[in-house]
Amino acid sequence: MREILSAPWPWYIAGPLIGLLVPILLLIGNKRLGVSSSLRHFCAMCVPSKIPFFSYDWKTQLWNVYFVLGIFFGGLTGSTLLNSEASVAISDATKQDLVAIGINDFEGYAPGQLFSLDAVSSVTGLVFVVLGGFLVGFGTRYAGGCTSGHSIFGLATLSKVSLVATICFFIGGIITTHFILPYLL
Repeated sequence: MREILSAPWPWYIAGPLIGLLVPILLLIGNKRLGVSSSLRHFCAMCVPSKIPFFSYDWKTQLWNVYFVLGIFFGGLTGSTLLNSEASVAISDATKQDLVAIGINDFEGYAPGQLFSLDAVSSVTGLVFVVLGGFLVGFGTRYAGGCTSGHSIFGLATLSKVSLVATICFFIGGIITTHFILPYLL
């Protein structure tokens, strides 16, 4: 069993499992999959109810808080089970494209040039974290949901708004990858 859990699952297993969350959540409790609304619930727990945006009964959405905590602790557990020496299989053409924009670290599951402690504590890393975090937070609020809410749940329920939001997420990713990231590395 440990062998099965200690390696990344292929897309054809992980994808359908994620996709099955949508009907399960709808059938079991008429719940919507999404992570960004959980931040509001966490803030409502901590901030006095004098702020109108946080004045609501967050306890009715407690399942969502448990869901996000499960994602966090599941990721933490998974990272301890996975072999840290392993690396992601990347095609030679993709490696060439990444080298062209300044990424040449292909060890592990994420490029150390972007995700190491040294990278995050640099000026460029702070720009990524602060500006990127602000833009993600603003975009999530403006779009009325996050990538998991729109791209997984919204598309599965045939929401036109989610289709537009998902297209915008991809356009933003392409712009960031090809026009912003190369100048920050």
